[in-house]
Amino acid sequence: MNTIKVSLSPSPGFCVKSIALKAAVCKLTPPLREPSSKLDGPSAVSATISIPKGVKIFVNIAWDRNVPPPPEGSEDAIQRAMTGEDEPGEHNEKGWFVPLVVSDPREDRDKAGKLSVVFDCLFHSSLKSRALKDPEFKTFLIELAFQRIEAQYAFALSRQVGTPNIKFKGELHPRIALIPAVLFPEGHPARSTTPPRTQSRPKLIEELDATVVKSTDEHLAGPSASSPVSTEARAIPELSWAKEADTVKIVLQVPDLTRSHVPAATLDLEPRRLMLDAPPLYALDLNLDLSDAQISDAAKLSDASAAQALTLKRQRDLDVDNARAEWRVGEGRLVIYA
Repeated sequence: MNTIKVSLSPSPGFCVKSIALKAAVCKLTPPLREPSSKLDGPSAVSATISIPKGVKIFVNIAWDRNVPPPPEGSEDAIQRAMTGEDEPGEHNEKGWFVPLVVSDPREDRDKAGKLSVVFDCLFHSSLKSRALKDPEFKTFLIELAFQRIEAQYAFALSRQVGTPNIKFKGELHPRIALIPAVLFPEGHPARSTTPPRTQSRPKLIEELDATVVKSTDEHLAGPSASSPVSTEARAIPELSWAKEADTVKIVLQVPDLTRSHVPAATLDLEPRRLMLDAPPLYALDLNLDLSDAQISDAAKLSDASAAQALTLKRQRDLDVDNARAEWRVGEGRLVIYA
């Protein structure tokens, strides 16, 4: 998936504070430098930052016109998103969502001089007006920011939220971010800066009927997390997903797979990772614990599949214990229920 290097000069919105419910060690992203940019916090000099349990967390909400805007949506769609009733999936391409950019954590001090940790969460400037007028929408943005921080850095934040009388904790510096191109709407100027992605597939080898082939237990055991699937000279399956009752249904398009390939194919599922190795045709290593930009670089997905992966990332962990897979050879699909 293509990413775009975007220069951000955010303006302050408001600040909220919480506490960390468990300790964490956060891996920091190497800074993307431009000659005119100032880099704040420890990310320029350190690889990790420790967050102790109980430490005060400040979350700065800021605005920038270069952050991808949310898609067009009716008021009904926006309300469904705010209440958690509407989540984009395979059968709901019009689900309304809000892109945001989350900074690395940085250390600071509270009024009492005690250690605190600060995150910046940047939203598109068009959301500022509604956030100022609509308390429920403001709460929605805060919850989105909290969920994204928790997903990106693997620790929990208390929902007992305070509102310090400041617009921003610390200093608000310009910064550079890598943003997936698919988060920008069609026709957005940022899209014109990325070259079109082409992806070749092997020719159809054999056409079979629509027999459903269910995987055995050994097909759900494959390469370990320490042995990533090699995608050299392999096609990357198109990916989509949807909720089906209490199950997450993931569909991988594998049109060239035949019955003769199934015995050699392996599928490995972890709570936040999916690995497919189907030699010599397909390979996929999708790690949902990576940042958005890292997912795009590592999985090598098409733009459409990458958009699906980013929404899947924001769902619950995969249910590995009750997972099952169906090799639908005649349909050219691998269907995973987790």
